[in-house]
Amino acid sequence: MNNIVELDSGRVRGLTYEKHRLFQGIPYAAPPVGERRWCSPQPVDPWPQVRDATEPGSPCPQLPQDFADIASLDEDCLFLNVTAPRTGGSKPVMVWLHGGGGANGEGAIFDAHRLSVAEDVVVVTPNSRLGIFGNFGYPSLAGGGGFGIEDQQAVLRWVQRNIDAFGGDPGNVTLFGESYGGLDVSAHLVAPGSAGLFHRAIVQSGFALLRSPAGAWAPGSPEMPTMWLSTVELDELAEHLVGQLGWVQPGKEAAIEQLRRVPVEQLINVSSVFSRPAFGGAVLPESPAQALPGGRFHRVPVLTGGTRDEARLFTALFWDAAGQPITPDGYDKLLTDGFDAAADEVAERYPVDAHASPSLAWADVIGDAAWARSVWNFANALSAETATYVYEFADREAPPVVPFPPGFPPGAHHSAEVAYQFDLGDPAPLTEAQRRLAATMNHYWANFARSGDPNGPDLPGWQTFSAADPHVQSLHPEQITGTNFAAEHRLDFWSALA
Repeated sequence: MNNIVELDSGRVRGLTYEKHRLFQGIPYAAPPVGERRWCSPQPVDPWPQVRDATEPGSPCPQLPQDFADIASLDEDCLFLNVTAPRTGGSKPVMVWLHGGGGANGEGAIFDAHRLSVAEDVVVVTPNSRLGIFGNFGYPSLAGGGGFGIEDQQAVLRWVQRNIDAFGGDPGNVTLFGESYGGLDVSAHLVAPGSAGLFHRAIVQSGFALLRSPAGAWAPGSPEMPTMWLSTVELDELAEHLVGQLGWVQPGKEAAIEQLRRVPVEQLINVSSVFSRPAFGGAVLPESPAQALPGGRFHRVPVLTGGTRDEARLFTALFWDAAGQPITPDGYDKLLTDGFDAAADEVAERYPVDAHASPSLAWADVIGDAAWARSVWNFANALSAETATYVYEFADREAPPVVPFPPGFPPGAHHSAEVAYQFDLGDPAPLTEAQRRLAATMNHYWANFARSGDPNGPDLPGWQTFSAADPHVQSLHPEQITGTNFAAEHRLDFWSALA
């Protein structure tokens, strides 16, 4: 097939391989710079000549982190990448929203050719504004807290207008994402402007309904009863921070105009403070933490789940690797700070001497109390209204996505499954059994994208989740079967504490 494609904004030239085509750095909206900083995404200016689409566009502004070693100061970053099989036809489309904590990451690092070719699907991996550039709010700023979500909606509208040129079916779009990307998918399930732009949703280790105790993320991290911030809270936070930093001078032009001239180099230093979309405005009127359990979401089939040892990634990176491994006394204090009067009950069920280290004990506590309970509540909320399939990635020998401290077993840590879906330049290659699991997972995901049902010939059967029959599919190289998720993560105990 031709490596030149006609879009509504002009022609692009991509790369052609033996079995797939790759188009990178396609602009889907105008650069959000200058007066367009903190505005809804605007239409891209058409280009008269064939545009080169053989290299990724710039990542959105971010500072490098241990979990995402990407740096950028370029606000001109609203690009997407398309991976498509060379064969023609009207294929399912899968739009991937990356993780990275809300202030890091980019679409181009997710090489989707294995998923695209083997499963005959078109995969779109976009950038969207991050941190202070995507989630900033301020009194009198229209749309505050929702610019990153609006960018993703612009991607989905671009797909509706253009994906048929790559062999994709605009009437069969699956929105899928992991971690922060999963949180964004959850936002789109309730955002009015996202209605009709996608037809299925996959939420991997999303945390829309997560409630985290003190210390869950890192030393000193506060208790968070919800992951969602209101626009009122956002405006107050931003006004306080801006006042401290002296970015607005009274008596001059409007505060927003002054803020739009603050250099990226200054904004980037506080970007992570604004790592979550906010509710209460036109983009996201209601908190997903209220809307989802209340049944107020778009009725599309959902596939969702997490990893067996989610919290080990955060404990390893922000405690042990940071030179602050948890001690037995520190573990007791974390239990007291996190669970107050119930600390002794938690200690009884998660005794420190039953674990290789206090850090691993704390990771197990948070993995169950926060992450597993969030998956369970999310699945129960959605399954009451729509077809819902739930999984747990259970390969405890998965290659770590980032270096772990010596002696700290990664297990099936947060983000571990992503290397089974995409080629990421993995720290260690997958074994033959892991490659088989990777292929099976991509079969499931693509089948779901095709029909809303992950089942297919020669695949272990996967039942829907319901309150009466809460089936969770355990994904492991040696066996794929249902697992007693509630018992495995002591959810009766944690639900009784709520």
